[in-house]
Amino acid sequence: MIESILSRTKGDRWIWLIVILLSVLSLLAVYSSTGTLAYKKGVGTEQYLFKHLIMIVGGFALMYFSHLLDYRYYAGISKVLMILTVPLLIYTLVFGNHVNDASRWVTIPIINQTFQTSDLAKLALITFLARMLTKKQDQIKDVKSSFLPIMGAVTGVFVLIAIANLSTAIMLFGVSILLLIIGRISIKQISVVCLAGLIVLLGVIFLGPRRATYASRIDVYLHPEKADPDKAFQANQAKIAIATGGLFGKGPGNSTQRNYLPHPYSDFVYALIIEEYGMIGGIGIVFLYLMLLYRCVLIVTASPKAFGALLAAGLSFSLTIQAFANMAVAVGLGPVTGVPLPLVSMGGTSILFTSVAFGIILSVSRDIEEQKTKQKPGEEKVLVGEIPAM
Repeated sequence: MIESILSRTKGDRWIWLIVILLSVLSLLAVYSSTGTLAYKKGVGTEQYLFKHLIMIVGGFALMYFSHLLDYRYYAGISKVLMILTVPLLIYTLVFGNHVNDASRWVTIPIINQTFQTSDLAKLALITFLARMLTKKQDQIKDVKSSFLPIMGAVTGVFVLIAIANLSTAIMLFGVSILLLIIGRISIKQISVVCLAGLIVLLGVIFLGPRRATYASRIDVYLHPEKADPDKAFQANQAKIAIATGGLFGKGPGNSTQRNYLPHPYSDFVYALIIEEYGMIGGIGIVFLYLMLLYRCVLIVTASPKAFGALLAAGLSFSLTIQAFANMAVAVGLGPVTGVPLPLVSMGGTSILFTSVAFGIILSVSRDIEEQKTKQKPGEEKVLVGEIPAM
């Protein structure tokens, strides 16, 4: 049965393996960390585990079907996604679920499942940028036909996300800048985009609806010794979890800080993993994400088409930057943000969209494999990991 399943999966096998390992670790971490939440809700821990398992299985299904679809079709899909994304982000800001001075979620009718619209926006903007940069390569330096439409898409989505979710917006903006650099946009034009982004960023921080929250988090990070214990509670509990984990950890299910650490199943799941699996487990997670980035870079360099390379680069950068941002916050290297650890944190729609992103990357890898098998004997081969001849 396993051989039959493997024969139907294409693309980089290492990425498939990394996704499976992260998913298994996610199940262990979520089951261990949701005890307190289940007690407060008056339900069994198994209920959260089962719900999370359903999301992971659904994610694998989406990843499988996404990787079977020729990645070139995502160029057309990106236009539809962008058309849906902008009004959906506006709707979320006005009518979304309001939690902690932020409207990030909307509730899907009938199934009553919350949906974070920024997850869709990340996928939409990255695929749209890859399409636009590929399509406009012949006139990439032209301001009117290339720069303005691209800048409008980046700035518009950045503003709409930043109002309620600044950390996600900053990471997406950074990925967009990387894509602009890879796509040969001039440094002068990129500087204009960065300046516009900085102005928006300062406006959101000092004038936005969550300005008090941002000021408090930055102050706690810069001056932890003077911070209000209540405001520094999250960061302090994460440090305790990491400090007590030691080298080998307390063992699966033996965490004590899960009873005190806010959101140990999502925002601070990395701290819980270190507490239970020690520094060895923490380093193992870092290695998996570095390995993921490495395999994706090989796919980018081997892709003979600009769209495939940009698509794989944007999605892989987005996933790994988010992962390292989450881990940095958990170990105290950055202010508290609220971004989940991809494929590890408990979540609904975030797991599904992350799985689709992996599926698209695997679709690019699958195309490289198929192109390799179509080459005639004696022709120069382009392998995953080899830089094709220019």
